[in-house]
Amino acid sequence: MDEDMTIRVNKFLSESGFCSRRKADELIDAGQVLINGQPIEKGTRVSQGDCVTVNGQLVEKSGEQFEYLAFNKPVGIVCTTDTKREKDNIIDYLNYSKRVFPIGRLDKMSEGLILLTNDGDIVNKILRSSNNHEKEYLVTVDQSISQTFVDRMSKGVPVLNTITKPCKVTKVNQHTFKIILTQGLNRQIRRMCEYFNYEVMTLKRLRIMNIVLDMPVGEMRHLRQAEIEQLKASLSNSKKTMK
Repeated sequence: MDEDMTIRVNKFLSESGFCSRRKADELIDAGQVLINGQPIEKGTRVSQGDCVTVNGQLVEKSGEQFEYLAFNKPVGIVCTTDTKREKDNIIDYLNYSKRVFPIGRLDKMSEGLILLTNDGDIVNKILRSSNNHEKEYLVTVDQSISQTFVDRMSKGVPVLNTITKPCKVTKVNQHTFKIILTQGLNRQIRRMCEYFNYEVMTLKRLRIMNIVLDMPVGEMRHLRQAEIEQLKASLSNSKKTMK
């Protein structure tokens, strides 16, 4: 079969709704993905009729429509699809009828908006920080917020051997501020605050791009058609994680 009639295995797994491309590459590196019973490397292409398995489970290209969900994650729930190792995982909590996976994550002690889908391309476009997609948070800290803190947080903070991108920080009251980020480093807001000797007491995500948190804690809803169309329009010029 010609190469233009094949598909990279990470894209195949993503479009099947099994996992994101990033997770697919991790599974490939771990030797858990086989094609026709043989171990593969990243970049391997899948042809029509090939048998793709992950840990012995057959993966087939889904013909179903994609699912797009918004969920108000409670504190204590972990954004992982690993249902065997983490009992408080988001998948078991939602118990959704179809296989979906979270777009990015909120740490266990944070709450608020997280999106879930089986559309792997959207996952990769939203997660890629160079696409500058906004995420808005409401944060309370243990000390009074000074204008110096606001200014220095906005300009970029040294964390994880890099400098965070400039962001928008707005003081709400003495101990609360809003922050809009366009990147998602591990525990980024908590680390930024820690750099200035502030401790985060509560952290809630209010918005991802055009999707706004509008349901009670612990509840989920499907994205509205207008939200999906606007989301896809915003992502139309975004880069994917990989080809």
